[in-house]
Amino acid sequence: MNHPLSIPLLVPDLPTATEVLPYLQRIEQARWYTNFGPLVREFEQSLLNQFTQVQAGEWYLTTVSNGTLGLELALQVLNLPKGARVLIPALTFVATATAVIRAGCQPVLADIDPDSWLLTPDLALIAWQRQPYHAVMPVATFGCPQEVEAWESFFARTGVPVVIDAAGAFGNQQVGKNILTVFSLHATKALGIGEGGFIIGGNQHLIAAIRELSNFGISKQAHFVTQVGTNAKMSELHAAVGLAALARWSQKQQRYRQLYRDYLTILCRACPQIILQNKPIEGIYPVLPICLPNGQNGQTVATYLAFQGIETRRWYCPPIFEHSAFAQVPWSDSLETVRHLAGRLLGLPFHLFMTTADIEQVGMELNRAIQEPGVMNCG
Repeated sequence: MNHPLSIPLLVPDLPTATEVLPYLQRIEQARWYTNFGPLVREFEQSLLNQFTQVQAGEWYLTTVSNGTLGLELALQVLNLPKGARVLIPALTFVATATAVIRAGCQPVLADIDPDSWLLTPDLALIAWQRQPYHAVMPVATFGCPQEVEAWESFFARTGVPVVIDAAGAFGNQQVGKNILTVFSLHATKALGIGEGGFIIGGNQHLIAAIRELSNFGISKQAHFVTQVGTNAKMSELHAAVGLAALARWSQKQQRYRQLYRDYLTILCRACPQIILQNKPIEGIYPVLPICLPNGQNGQTVATYLAFQGIETRRWYCPPIFEHSAFAQVPWSDSLETVRHLAGRLLGLPFHLFMTTADIEQVGMELNRAIQEPGVMNCG
């Protein structure tokens, strides 16, 4: 008999109604609800400040209604040829691939580094030397940051534009002068506002062009369309939540860091057999994926944990090439690492409402599943 769900996978931690109310009152007073209103502009400046405080340079930023549209517009603004080949990792959320396709391009799947689980500049260079492509979209997978300086060097060497899909890496991912970086503000992210996203980079012209494309492509100066865009604007209501979220961001990121440190301590003691993604321990991560030991099956372990009332998810399994919608997407190599990892990946419960007892229970049951395969016969 299944246990009732006692430890959920994710519990979003958004601002309370009381925290958002002052911003809603400002909207009511201004009667301005969308189309780059005062709260959106204030939110954009506040986001920009988060980067200028820690990274020197001139940065430019525009918000969008969600991260997927941000990826689409970042590709569109590059004016790539129709059907342009865009290299992406085979281990990523499906939105990475769908954004490429909806931007009129052709995704090309690449393998990942076995330790960081990222598509790295070195791997991208090998793929480019084997068969050139028009752009590359590396992913800050599971919040693990990409190395911006290495990607800047890759761009300088090849001339291939780089768009970083940093959907879940706010607080971790640095930005680059010649790189467009796209963040998501979905409710499940560390900085969540419900739905939303933004694009940031060092090229003022490209960011301004993306802003126009997010407003149907309407030129701010001439008020006519020179390039077909879409409606990807952030509303004032979402910006209100965003401003309230940023007001508590400093405290929240410290809680995320502590949760991750506590989890690692317990997992290393309870389940030393598991493999963890190689990423900075002081990062701010919205999820916690693990790789099970060789011979273990992620779905089998997930089923057992669910039977114990522990919710998990198999990010990002199946990998892109196993989805029927992407069956015709070409590969740049054998994808050996992705294929080796995919069956053993498992996302554990990870949210700011977890207690130490919750983490201990996850570690205990996970160890039991690994050490005693017989217990996973749930009938």
